Amino acid sequence: MTAEIVPLQRNKPTLDPMLSLTATAMNSVNTVILDRMQSEIPLIPALAGHLISGGGKRLRPMLTLAGAELVGYQGSRHHKLAAAVEFIHTATLLHDDVVDGSDLRRGKAAANIIFGNPATVLVGDFLFSRAFELMVEDGSLKVLKILSSASAIIAEGEVDQLTAQRQIETSEERYLSIIGAKTAALFAAASRISAVVAECSDAQEEALDAYGRNLGIAFQLVDDALDYSSDAAAMGKDRGDDFREGKMTLPVILAYARGNEEERGFWKAAIGGHRTSEADLAYAITLMERHDAVEATRQRARHFAERAIDALSIFPDGKARMALSEAAMFAVSRGY
Repeated sequence: MTAEIVPLQRNKPTLDPMLSLTATAMNSVNTVILDRMQSEIPLIPALAGHLISGGGKRLRPMLTLAGAELVGYQGSRHHKLAAAVEFIHTATLLHDDVVDGSDLRRGKAAANIIFGNPATVLVGDFLFSRAFELMVEDGSLKVLKILSSASAIIAEGEVDQLTAQRQIETSEERYLSIIGAKTAALFAAASRISAVVAECSDAQEEALDAYGRNLGIAFQLVDDALDYSSDAAAMGKDRGDDFREGKMTLPVILAYARGNEEERGFWKAAIGGHRTSEADLAYAITLMERHDAVEATRQRARHFAERAIDALSIFPDGKARMALSEAAMFAVSRGY
C-alpha cells in the first residue's frame, strides 16, 4: 500500500514582507504626510486626517519605497514623493465618495457623510495641491511629468466609468481600459518614480512601470469581485455598492454574457436602477455563483499578478524583489 501524497501547503501571501521592508522609510513618509496635511483652517486637517488615519494599506507609497530598495537607491527624495502619491490617492478617494454617495470608507463613516460634500471635495483639492507642491520641491521634471500625467489619467478613468455607469452593454475591453486608468495608472507611476530618482536604465523604469500597472489591474479586479463576495465588516464599505450604483464591473459583465434571456433581463433592470433591493442583490450573487463570474474575475486577477511578478525578472533576487512579488500575490488572495 502506497502512502498518499499530500501536496505541500504554501502559506497564504501577506503584506508582511513589504511592511517590514519599508517600515523605516514609511515612518519618514508619515512624518511628511502629517506635516503637509496641516492648515490654519481646522476643518482641513480634521477631514484629511479622518481618511488618512483610517487604516488604509498605504500600498501605493509602499511601492515607491520598495522600488527604491529594489534598485538600491540610497537617498531620501522618495520619501516626499511617496507622500505625494498618498495625497493623490487620498484626494481621489474623497472625490469618489462624493460622486458615489458612499456611506462607508475603510469601515467607518465616509468623510462626505460627516463633513458634507462641499468640504470633502475642497479638501480633496487641497491634498492634490499639496501633492504637486511636493513634486515641485523634488525638482525633477521627469517625476513631475509621470505623476501629473497619472493624475490626469485617473480623472479620465473616473469620468469614463461614470459614462459607462448603467450601460449594460459595456465590454470587458472597455472595463479593463477604465480600471487601467482609474486604478493602475497610479500604481504604475508610484513604482516607476523610484527608478527615476535612482537614475536607473530605461529598461528598469519600464519594468517597474509594468509591475505597478499589472498589480493595479489585479488589485481592482479583486476589489470588484469582493463587492459581491465579502461583507461590509471585511471590506470596510457596504456590500453591493457597485450593484446599487449600476457600475459595470467584470463580475457583472461575465454574469450577463453567460446568462440566459431571463437572467439578462434581470441584469438590464438591475444595472438600469430598477432592481436594487437586498433581495435583488442576493439574486445577483446567486447568478454570479451559477456562472462562476466572481471566480473568473479572480482568475483574471491572478493572471495580471503573475505578469507583475514576471516584470521583476530583470532585477536580482533579494528581500525587495520577494516582498514585491508577495505583495502581488497578496493582492489577489485577500478578502478585504
